Amino acid sequence: MTRVLELDGITKRFGAVTANEDVSLHLDRGEIVALLGENGAGKTTLMSILFGHYTADEGTVKVEGAELPPGKSRAAIKAGVGMVHQHFALAPNLTVLDNVMTGTESLWKLRSDRRAGRKRLVELSERFGLKVDPDARVSDLSVGECQRVEILKALYNDARILILDEPTAVLTAQEAEGLFATLKDMAAKGLSLIFISHKLGEVMSASDRVVVLRRGKVVAERRTAETSKEELAELMVGRAVKRPERPPATPGAVLLEAVDLSLGGRGGASLKSVNFRLHANETLGVIGVSGNGQTTLAGVVSGLHAPDAGALLVEGQEVTRFDVPHAIASGIGRIPEDRNAEGSIGDMATWENAVLERIWSPEFSKGGVVKRGAARAETQAIIDTYDVRGASIDGRIRLLSGGNMQKLILGRVLNAGPKILVAAQPSRGLDEGAIAGVHERLLEARGRGAGVLLISEDLDEVMALSDRICAIVNGRLSPAIPAEKANSQLLGLMMAGDWSAAEKIEGDNAL
Repeated sequence: MTRVLELDGITKRFGAVTANEDVSLHLDRGEIVALLGENGAGKTTLMSILFGHYTADEGTVKVEGAELPPGKSRAAIKAGVGMVHQHFALAPNLTVLDNVMTGTESLWKLRSDRRAGRKRLVELSERFGLKVDPDARVSDLSVGECQRVEILKALYNDARILILDEPTAVLTAQEAEGLFATLKDMAAKGLSLIFISHKLGEVMSASDRVVVLRRGKVVAERRTAETSKEELAELMVGRAVKRPERPPATPGAVLLEAVDLSLGGRGGASLKSVNFRLHANETLGVIGVSGNGQTTLAGVVSGLHAPDAGALLVEGQEVTRFDVPHAIASGIGRIPEDRNAEGSIGDMATWENAVLERIWSPEFSKGGVVKRGAARAETQAIIDTYDVRGASIDGRIRLLSGGNMQKLILGRVLNAGPKILVAAQPSRGLDEGAIAGVHERLLEARGRGAGVLLISEDLDEVMALSDRICAIVNGRLSPAIPAEKANSQLLGLMMAGDWSAAEKIEGDNAL
């Protein structure tokens, strides 16, 4: 095998925190290596050093035998390294085509060859099954669509070594399967890949070799054919991991009801006569391909958007005022889909983010003055209870890993004790141990009487946590079926718009 990449003795410190400690790994031509580890284990930091976003304190990076200058992304790209980022590196005010073509043409060129760029982008989009409108403004795209743009942007640059940081976090199982099938085909033709993933199933099916990081150090390396999901999960977190099981529960009173809820003018993100009921002691799962209106649905329930038609009722009372403070005061808590754009303010301190949505409450302010002592105590409680690693009360929240940021947001919401919980992609980007913890907390909320509206693109998650499941397609909501009658095939049909079986199940249950 031809060695195309070598990382030797990489160490990176952020103040007193050592993100990577003496890490060495290699990649051969045509090989697919999975990089595993808990949230905050140093995986993204390591790949950022490889791509030139960070400069290592110690160690070297070599591509095809030539040492890369530290901290130079352009040099990495020129050497044939491409990176798909976990946190999007896109300009929201530009179109998809502009984002993909940025930096690919000489500044001295008089005119951009947009026709050729568009043709190539469309070809890549069709080849990889990553459908996206080249003329769409990135700010108007869903999270899933933005992730597709990131993947296309990296592929557009003819990378010979491709780094993918959680590339399928917002893709459906079918889309992920198609992506990895294509990447395997490209690897067979000489492309080399490193991908970070917390989805052990795709690691087992897509990689040739697995490198496991824990607390910044390499703790294990396995040939994929010689390991198992159970062993990898234990290597990641240092203990055996088992996801909690959903206990039986009797639904209570209706807490949330949508009646012909509609919101237009948002393209594929519109809502069209949506109807559902959510009871106390119940989790209603909403499954769907990204961009079909689930983000808009979560936004309406959370007070971010006012519907054009229809009604939303909370405990039988119609909502007439749609804003986040009013929704929170009504007992609605939200775990937002995008923890960076909607769930946090990166340059604010951890303690500020921890009380951000309740800063106006008497618990944390009086006469317009923030009660810092109470806010800091609440933050420390969240950090301790939800195992938010690497968090400093006064540190900027953007310095946390994505998974630990998600755990802080989860704690912020659940500590308020909401009656209705909107959980949008709650375990996106989390490691196996953290996913088990999140699932346990969601089941606890249901157990204490909350109604949980679970919006997820993870079939396993929806089937494991939900009492009833419906699909959202082009802004319309399917009939809800009992979780006991759901399986991957049926849910796949529902996500594709075939609701005949779901309608029959609903009719049988009504008899």
